Amino acid sequence: MKKNHFLSRVVVLILSLLLSFNRAAVSAHSAVGEQPLSKIAIHKAVLALRDSASIKASPLVLGLNGDNTGWAVVEFENDEPSNDDWIGVFSPAKFNGSVCYVESHPKDQSPHICTAPVKYQYANYSSADYAKTGKASLKFQLINQRADFSFALFGGGLSNPKLVAVSNSISFVNPKAPLYPRLAQGKSWNEMTVTWTSGYNIDEAVPFVEWGWKGHHKMRSPAGTLTFHRNSMCGAPARTVGWRDPGFIHTSFLKDLWPNTVYTYTIGHLLSNGSCVWGKTYSFRSSPYPGQDSLQRVIIFGDMGKAERDGSNEYSNYQPGSLNTTDQLINDLKNIDIVFHIGDITYANGYISQWDQFTAQVEPIASTVPYMIASGNHERDWPGTGSFYGGTDSGGECGVLAETMFYVPAENRAKFWYSTDYGMFRFCIADSEHDWREGTEQYKFIEHCLASVDRKKQPWLIFSAHRVLGYSSDKYYGLGGSFEEPMGRESLQKLWQKYKVDIAFYGHVHNYERSCPIYQNQCVNSEKSHYSGTVNGTIHVVVGGAGAHLSEYSPVNTSWSLYKDYDWGFVKLTAFNHSSLLFEYKKSRDGKVYDSFTISRDYRDVLACVHDGCEPTTLFF
Repeated sequence: MKKNHFLSRVVVLILSLLLSFNRAAVSAHSAVGEQPLSKIAIHKAVLALRDSASIKASPLVLGLNGDNTGWAVVEFENDEPSNDDWIGVFSPAKFNGSVCYVESHPKDQSPHICTAPVKYQYANYSSADYAKTGKASLKFQLINQRADFSFALFGGGLSNPKLVAVSNSISFVNPKAPLYPRLAQGKSWNEMTVTWTSGYNIDEAVPFVEWGWKGHHKMRSPAGTLTFHRNSMCGAPARTVGWRDPGFIHTSFLKDLWPNTVYTYTIGHLLSNGSCVWGKTYSFRSSPYPGQDSLQRVIIFGDMGKAERDGSNEYSNYQPGSLNTTDQLINDLKNIDIVFHIGDITYANGYISQWDQFTAQVEPIASTVPYMIASGNHERDWPGTGSFYGGTDSGGECGVLAETMFYVPAENRAKFWYSTDYGMFRFCIADSEHDWREGTEQYKFIEHCLASVDRKKQPWLIFSAHRVLGYSSDKYYGLGGSFEEPMGRESLQKLWQKYKVDIAFYGHVHNYERSCPIYQNQCVNSEKSHYSGTVNGTIHVVVGGAGAHLSEYSPVNTSWSLYKDYDWGFVKLTAFNHSSLLFEYKKSRDGKVYDSFTISRDYRDVLACVHDGCEPTTLFF
């Protein structure tokens, strides 16, 4: 009996250790730096308005020249200044407790303020003498977010805010204007979707896209309209202090496109009086025909997030690589055909105003080339909502924001897996926040996506998911001993091998790492920079360093890891033809190439028999 009791205690101890490792890994991957707006205890704010303190904002109207972005100058005085004072930017301008959503105990006293600001800066950000003089000014970059703005001076720091003064309101000329178009591939190669945001519901105006060949007659295509409400959110803060009206999200389907053709388009709304409200005019090049032999260039990264160019929200401490990555892509846009952002899109974490901020940040990219996204833990995960993981990383969004704000050609956008073809590429995008194991709905999709591609026409087969379902030398994966998401490659590696997937990409881990061609934990090719003929396995790449705080590596020197980089960056794939592919890893800080390899092969090499990837035979000679 004593022996059995001792063994049972050992088993319990081992299970406890394993569970703690798993929890450590989950929490570590979630800890990308605390969402800045969550540091503000807005429910604890008290009114301390004083006539001796003041704050004013100018100009009163932004966007007079049709701009969707403008700068506001905020001047303030405080007779009791402190280095803990801060300025909050609120939109709508009215942010008092009359708009509170009560989710707490009914006996709790209602707060004076129940809406988080859209951004904030410390009062001494531009003036080190503020605590002595009590006078300073700040510049805020604002985007059109369908409502007016006001600015509030708070004392007491972020944890015990005291409202000292409130400014006048300022607004854009047309707060409802159609904004921030984002392109995406449709469900067929010759269809492009345009999604944008406005303040117009369908009872006010009819949304449409006017488009056509550059320099030719234009046609109009209607758009569908979606929105969501506070009760669509799964929990706080998305349903409480982080809630902000998202406006209306419109999507139009531009069909029967000619391949490789430049189209111009303008988003618009037809008002009841017959006039139109127009957005800006943009252009895009349509997708090549599947299998077409031409130069095709693809960008892939994960975990970028957003940042503020005016220094708000502690930009330098939250997602320091985000703007660098964005700007490198904008600078090289003429050499990019399609972008894949594989999960952890905004890190809004339930502060819904941040989705507008992100779509404004990537507008120069997403309005010009298809901006395809995947679902990550910071978009989807929330307990009891069907997530494969029980974390709270979405801040109560539970996938609603991602599947509404962006279009993906999925059969069911709540299940964020899909395939898309671009010329010589087939992309199979998995959703790591839903079960991918053998026998599941998603597993069947993955196999069909991999099996249905014609490798003679589309030789470059790419698999992608947010979490690492393959190989990573991440510190916390290393603690588990598997260097992967538990049950990741065990379920999928036979599919990758059978269908000869060239490269598998992952985010979630905020660094860069490239493996050898690998199968069942063994390198199957000794080359490092140039692969020719039959490769025998899949190359696994972690590219989750597009913006968020970087992840440490395990001290274990994994045998399959060929290149690691603890820095922010992204990957570019260039297909020159059916036989030649260039892979480049670029740093976000300078856009230069720091790791690369090439693949050269013929169609017969794709057909070649490899271990566990041979076609079955029925006759023997």
